[in-house]
Amino acid sequence: MNKEADLHLHSIYSDGTFTPTEILKQAKDLSLSCISITDHDTVDGLDEAFKAANEIDIEFISGIELSSSYKGKEIHILGYFIDYREEWFLSKLKSFRDARKVRFMEMVKKLKDHGLAVDYEKILNDNPKAAIGRLHLGKALYEEGLVPSIAEVFAKYLGEGQSCYVAKEDLSISEVIEMIRSLGGLSILAHPFIIRNDSIVSELLDFGFDGIEASHLRHPKGIEKMYSKVAKERGILLSGGSDCHGEAKADMLIGKKRVPYDLVVKMKEYLDERR
Repeated sequence: MNKEADLHLHSIYSDGTFTPTEILKQAKDLSLSCISITDHDTVDGLDEAFKAANEIDIEFISGIELSSSYKGKEIHILGYFIDYREEWFLSKLKSFRDARKVRFMEMVKKLKDHGLAVDYEKILNDNPKAAIGRLHLGKALYEEGLVPSIAEVFAKYLGEGQSCYVAKEDLSISEVIEMIRSLGGLSILAHPFIIRNDSIVSELLDFGFDGIEASHLRHPKGIEKMYSKVAKERGILLSGGSDCHGEAKADMLIGKKRVPYDLVVKMKEYLDERR
C-alpha cells in the first residue's frame, strides 16, 4: 500500500475541535503514514502531538500556520519542520495571539451593530487553549441560532471584505518566510486558489517560498495540476492536506485530502541540502 500524508490539520489549540491526541488516533485509524498539525499562531499542541505519535507509531511533523497580507489579500503561510521551542519565537507567537483577541473583540462589536450579539465571554471560556479567531465566532452564531450556517457567517459578515471583517496587523511576507527559515523550517504558500488571483500568487512565489500547497480540499483537480506545474517550473516543493478543523467544518475531515508520502521525503531531502 502506498504511504500517504495529510499535512494541514487544526486542533483545539487554534480553531479545530479535536485534541492533538484525537487527531493522531484518527489519522492512524485512517491508515495515514504522516501528518502535521498546523495551528494558527500557536505551537502549544505540538508536544502532545509528538507524544501521541510516538505512542501509536505514526510520523508527525511540527507545523504552524501564520498570516500575512499582500495587496489587500490575507495570505496564509505554512511552516514545517520548525524548531518550535525557540524562546524568541514563542514570545512572538504570544504577541500574535494577543492581537487576535483585540481583533476578536472588534468583530464582536461589529456583529452586535448588525444585530448579531454573541456571548463572547462564553466563547473565550469554552476555548481556553485556542488562538481565538473568526471560526469561533461563526460557530457561536450558528449554535445560538442566529444564522443558518457557518458558511453564511463568512459569506455575509466575517469573510474578507465583508461588513464585520477586521484585518489583522501582520508581519510582511518576507518576515514570515525569514522567521520560518530561522527556525530551520520550510515555508509553504497555503491554499493559493482561495486567494482568487493567480497573478498575486505568482508575485507571492517570487518572495522565496520553499513550496506551494497545490493539494487542498477547496482546490479543483485542474487547479491542483496547474499549481503542480508551477512548482515544477520554479523548482519548489509541493504540499497538501485537508485543512481539517474537526466538527467546525464538517465537510473538511482528516484524510479527505491526502498527498503521497513522497512529498514528505522530498521536503526532508530539500532541508538536508540546505543544511
